[in-house]
Amino acid sequence: MSESSVPSLNHQPKPSTLVMKFGGTSVGTAEAMTQAVHIVIDAKRTWDRVVVTTSALSGVTNLLLDSANAAARGETQPYIQAAQELRQKHYSVIQPLIPNPTRQYQVKQDIDHLINDFISLCQAIAILGEATPRALDAVGSLGERMAVRILAPALESKSVPAQFVESTLLVITDDHFQSAHPDFTETTHCTRQVLEPILAQNEVPVVTGFIGATPGGVTTTLGRGGSDYSAAILAAALPADEVWIWTDVDGVMTADPRLVPNARTINELSYREVSELAYFGAKVLHPKTIIPVIDAGIGLRVCNTFNPGHPGTRLVSDKQVTQNHGTIKAVTAVRGLQLITVEGRGMLGVPGVAARTFGAVAATGTSVPLITQASSEQTICFAVPMEATAEILRSLQDTFANEIARQDIDRVWATEEVVIITIVGEGMRSTPGISGRIFSALGEKCVNVIAIAQGSSEVGMSLVVAVEDILPAVQCLHDLTLKTTTTMTTG
Repeated sequence: MSESSVPSLNHQPKPSTLVMKFGGTSVGTAEAMTQAVHIVIDAKRTWDRVVVTTSALSGVTNLLLDSANAAARGETQPYIQAAQELRQKHYSVIQPLIPNPTRQYQVKQDIDHLINDFISLCQAIAILGEATPRALDAVGSLGERMAVRILAPALESKSVPAQFVESTLLVITDDHFQSAHPDFTETTHCTRQVLEPILAQNEVPVVTGFIGATPGGVTTTLGRGGSDYSAAILAAALPADEVWIWTDVDGVMTADPRLVPNARTINELSYREVSELAYFGAKVLHPKTIIPVIDAGIGLRVCNTFNPGHPGTRLVSDKQVTQNHGTIKAVTAVRGLQLITVEGRGMLGVPGVAARTFGAVAATGTSVPLITQASSEQTICFAVPMEATAEILRSLQDTFANEIARQDIDRVWATEEVVIITIVGEGMRSTPGISGRIFSALGEKCVNVIAIAQGSSEVGMSLVVAVEDILPAVQCLHDLTLKTTTTMTTG
């Protein structure tokens, strides 16, 4: 046997690493957190290394931010009542999960310190009469900071060595408070530096989701729902083999079950499909979650904390997805929108009108989820959140004041509330007749389509309908997911 064929005695297989994220409902009560603890214990039996990231207990972040905003209006009673509610909510979880009296007392002390920080922040906001984005991030981060201080000792109480970690030490971001962007190079360095020694001791790091910090150590947040994103960032930094997102449903559904009672779990989705779903109303995943895992080639699964035996939804690369020609996989709906239209015969062939339009929108800090324009170039139509409509109209009227005066632009106006309905499926791509079936189904239900947009990827098609048409539109299009799936299965 040659020397080169002798196995190296120093070679060690790479340890398997799993990152799990638990949402607010998965840790919101003593029973839910107990279930989360058992899930971590089961994972430790089959994975060499497990990292846990958690959201705040359900309802806590809203309570914190609502109290801070009330304080900015000079209202002190809401944050005083919120402090009592926070203490009661967290204590009710601590007592059954951490039976050791000494440890229980320590954890309650930790929670009390954070609640006192919350009161101090709200008092400062009330004095200033303003809740700045930086202040709101400081307040909003407290929920996750409380949660990790309970979940880690809860695991220890079940003989699972664990240690809570503030992600301000791991996720380094810019200073765009309330929707901060991570510096992935610095985050990778810090994450490995802090977490690797903990994992080497066979401990489970329990990390705050949703939170990061500037290079100077100022607390930031990644945007609402950002704990999913946190899990993906940590997974890419380590790197991990898989990310499991634990929520309160059996994976990604074909539609919102509140609108469609017979909605069902989708077994497999491509990253491109889930990007469309996450952006257009499916609340299971934060839209940015898939970016780090795609780049790192990491597997992603969405599971149900309260039904852990269910396989959930597996998310795969676009190359790995099982191609079902012509299949529509899901339908989503986003409410609370209005369509704004800029129209005028003088726009025809004039360069820069679109750039100036969306520059005016960008100046208000608003994101536009849908844009459509006729080939005549006489109108530009786009959707915006209702709460931003008035400010955007003012910005557009200021921008085009001269054109409006010359009647090159006839008017800038907004509809009543509308809904964006999005139909998603890789199998829709280059499949003749899909659009015809969609519009025929809507026509049979007398649903009028106000606007339509479809990207060149053809994975998703978005339609705008009146708010009163949301139920018939979603339900009849969901029936198409059943028909196309059945056709492909039996055909």
